[in-house]
Amino acid sequence: MTTDNAALLRALHVPGTPLVLPNVWDAASARAVREAGFPAIATGSAAVARVLGYADGEGTPVAEMMAAIARIVRAVDLPVTADVERGYQLKPAELVERLLAAGAVGCNLEDSRPDTGELVDPGAQADFLAEVRAAAGQELVINARVDTYLRGQGSREAAVERGRRYLAAGADCVYPIGLGAEDEIRALVSELRGPVNVLFRPGVPALDRLGELGVARISFGGGLHQAAHHYAQGLFAKVREGLNPY
Repeated sequence: MTTDNAALLRALHVPGTPLVLPNVWDAASARAVREAGFPAIATGSAAVARVLGYADGEGTPVAEMMAAIARIVRAVDLPVTADVERGYQLKPAELVERLLAAGAVGCNLEDSRPDTGELVDPGAQADFLAEVRAAAGQELVINARVDTYLRGQGSREAAVERGRRYLAAGADCVYPIGLGAEDEIRALVSELRGPVNVLFRPGVPALDRLGELGVARISFGGGLHQAAHHYAQGLFAKVREGLNPY
């Protein structure tokens, strides 16, 4: 079943008809996404970390993150891809083993160091991704994050170089997080010649327009959890003021 779900998730990455993934943070939000009619579930590491009481940037103990992923997997009958930052310092084979044990059929892996924000050498990251692919076979859909835009080194050339290396190493999709300008998205999609994931946030082209630009996957990161948390804060403030929160 794991391989079947991985194949299903992989097949949903269609340039021009993107897979839209409203990232979840617990079993309840995963069920809500399933009930809304989405075909797959994606976790967001920042949101899961906050729910568990930890900081983003691999502040969550790996056992707790994997347990949270497993609870989400058990809650839905859909493929689940997990954001696991840079792998929580696990060796590739152990990372794959733990993801598969949790029931995930996909993962996000980023190419900057959570503690310093420093970009990892692209060759070293490609080697890391190749080891993950070798350990996983086709049982994991690998979404390789490219952090050049996020870390202030946002030239298209740098993103394309990294993205091509990661695809050659076995990644299924490239995720240039922070990329948002329409012309740049179009150009990068064209130059990479592989599936591209865009983070949806204010200022990014509309969902249908991203499809027209050739994007294969759209995710929301921690944005939806932040919006939900902000709404909850408003409810709590009303209760504190003696008002009806409903």
